Amino acid sequence: MDWLTDLLRPLIQFSQIPLYSLGDTTITLGTLLYLMILVVALFYATAKLKTWIVERLLLRSQVDLGVRHAIGAIVRYIVVAIGLIMILQAVGINLSTLTVLFGALGIGVGFGLQSITNNFVSGIILLLERPIKVGDRIEVGGVHGDVVNISPRATTIVTNDNIAIIVPNADFISSKVVNWSYTNRNVRFNFPVGVSYGSDPDQVRRVLLEVALAHQGVLKDPKPSVLFDGFGDSSLNFLLRVWTREFATVPGVLRSDLYFAISRAFREHGIEIPFPQRDLHIKSGTLNVRQVAPS
Repeated sequence: MDWLTDLLRPLIQFSQIPLYSLGDTTITLGTLLYLMILVVALFYATAKLKTWIVERLLLRSQVDLGVRHAIGAIVRYIVVAIGLIMILQAVGINLSTLTVLFGALGIGVGFGLQSITNNFVSGIILLLERPIKVGDRIEVGGVHGDVVNISPRATTIVTNDNIAIIVPNADFISSKVVNWSYTNRNVRFNFPVGVSYGSDPDQVRRVLLEVALAHQGVLKDPKPSVLFDGFGDSSLNFLLRVWTREFATVPGVLRSDLYFAISRAFREHGIEIPFPQRDLHIKSGTLNVRQVAPS
């Protein structure tokens, strides 16, 4: 085996070249290589640990998927922190010599990563308190869509146009959030309808309810209802109120379907949909015109 030793001797000597000193510890190229291998192995092992916790350990529990991911992430971060300390000690780096360096870096990181820390803490709050969860229909900061993923830093929302929007978690804590499906997916929409003053309000109410109940996307329980909203400038104003689950994410489609059906039903029953009208009264008289000479 002398030939193998002679072959590896240059490589061993190269790995022992000192790069810099940290206290009483001399950092060599071999030390850095050993450190990198251990760090990569640590992150790989902790990723597998998180997957095992989420998909195996807590699979049969009553814990929600988002909370399981939060628990897995917290456990992984703790194991990574402990593992990094053990790795530094294993390669011979005295942690006491890094106290001043860590202190300086901590101040810089504290100022530079405030938003990241804020988003991370907000993400943990979202995953534990669950004001929103995956699958909810929400509206925040003008963004309206379905929650598809909640990570410790940001939440992914997909709009009706299939556009994914990444929203920082801090926005859900510091601003107002509208959760359309916090309790269930049933949502009520109000659709205004105007008819001419010559129409019979009872007939209009009956026709609107028939149209609503005939639509497959309108829930029969709770039942749709019609409110007489008031007397407008040129119309009697009604509100058709319907509950839906299927069209909760696409109210515009339901509105279009109902308005098409209402238009057909009004024509069949002779109910007129008004348009703005103005009465112009012209009085007879004499208009005196005085001509002014140019100056």
